[in-house]
Amino acid sequence: MTLGIIGGLGPIATAYFMELIIQMTDAKRDQDHLSMIVYNAPEIPDRTSYILGVSSRNPVWDMIEIGRKLAGQKVTCISIPCVTAHYFHEELSGNIPVPIIHAIQETGLELRAGRIRSAGIMATDGTIQSRIFQRELEEMGIEVFLPKREYQESVMELIYEEVKAGRPVDIDKFQRVSSHLREQGAQVIILGCTELSLIKRDHPIGRGYLDVMEILAQRSILRCGGRLKERYRNLIT
Repeated sequence: MTLGIIGGLGPIATAYFMELIIQMTDAKRDQDHLSMIVYNAPEIPDRTSYILGVSSRNPVWDMIEIGRKLAGQKVTCISIPCVTAHYFHEELSGNIPVPIIHAIQETGLELRAGRIRSAGIMATDGTIQSRIFQRELEEMGIEVFLPKREYQESVMELIYEEVKAGRPVDIDKFQRVSSHLREQGAQVIILGCTELSLIKRDHPIGRGYLDVMEILAQRSILRCGGRLKERYRNLIT
């Protein structure tokens, strides 16, 4: 079985996603790891800019083109290590003849399995305003908390001005947003952007987080018949 990846959204997050899959796979030899076909396509237009109406360049057609190429290469399923891109999941699924793992839906299932009743969301403006998390989680009976405006601006700075730009991360800013969400009542904070996953990778952020990219990596391994290391069965820190 082979995993197809629509990547480059952004490039560092795609590289880390591949690293996560390798790290999380219970492998004793090279041959125990997943086969992957990766299209690293950073030229795909920015998803948030399109969703917010700032840009008229629709990224979905580029993703469909890559998805069809992957289907022609007989992949088992497709993962997209960009949370905001899941806004287009229905359109992508209708135009690509291979299952596409729905990372946001899978995140909700993980929370429900852990009996979590409320979650805070850290994500891009596009993801927040499109309500893709809110719809999925609220349908599962999970209460959702969002950052107020000044804190959401801090999240966007972390994503675009720091991680995507290759600059040092202000971890105090990250923790201030986390505290703000917990004060509202969030039991768990969802890292709902792949750039935020890189903050978790590089900094000891503590307990009570769920990384959507880790969920996507875990589900990718299982869907493609790989073996998962036992310590990655429960992904809520």
